[in-house]
Amino acid sequence: MAVEQWLRSLALAPKTKVNLRSLFHLVYQHGRRWELIDANPIDLVRQNSGRRSIPRSLNVDEIRSVLGQLAEPYRTMVLLAACLGLRASEIVGLQWADFNWEDLTVLVKRSVVHGRGGDTKTEASRLPLPVDLRLAQALQELRGRNLYVGPQDWVFGNQDGRPRSQESILAHHLKPAAVRAGIGKIGWHTFRHSYSTMLRGAKVDLKVQQELLRHSTIQSTMNIYTRAIPKQKREANSLVAGCVLRPGEPIKQDS
Repeated sequence: MAVEQWLRSLALAPKTKVNLRSLFHLVYQHGRRWELIDANPIDLVRQNSGRRSIPRSLNVDEIRSVLGQLAEPYRTMVLLAACLGLRASEIVGLQWADFNWEDLTVLVKRSVVHGRGGDTKTEASRLPLPVDLRLAQALQELRGRNLYVGPQDWVFGNQDGRPRSQESILAHHLKPAAVRAGIGKIGWHTFRHSYSTMLRGAKVDLKVQQELLRHSTIQSTMNIYTRAIPKQKREANSLVAGCVLRPGEPIKQDS
């Protein structure tokens, strides 16, 4: 019970708490293996993963409706989530040096949670991703209006040049925008899930889906597939980005 109370006191996501519990369980299992203890006390520790329903997925028209209600830089942040499937912590953790404008790729190197930088969720998360030309243009336009444009500067830094809070952005910008658009309740993961749904709807090769979403595996049988070539990933990504982005759309400015 003391462990459960301690886990509840942590300001961490439910999934992170599950991972902590699993780590403690593994440590005590090794203790049993070496006959240092007779039982694993973590067996009785309960920790809910937090997910109680299937994440919501938006269609292209709904995504565009939300985008139409957002000012910069939040509009471009959602574009990255919808067109690349990036996690919120990865979006706020982007630096300008992570982009290769000649090759039109981005390498997700870090995540930022509560203003603190750390590693990405998994090793697979650190794979380079193709950046559609239309998305690259939106990012370059944003950069042209930014105060902080150095290689190590945060792409979506606040007025002080520090990473923004993903929770604050969700509460004060994304959720109100979704309400104004008549979409209802959304979260950051809504856009990543929508990206995955659109890839499946476009009948993209499953291995390409796995690498674009940067999952360790989709399922165990997926390990038999060969590695997707960059051309396949770029074409698949552009299918989704082309649905979300339209050339020549005006960009709404933050007041």
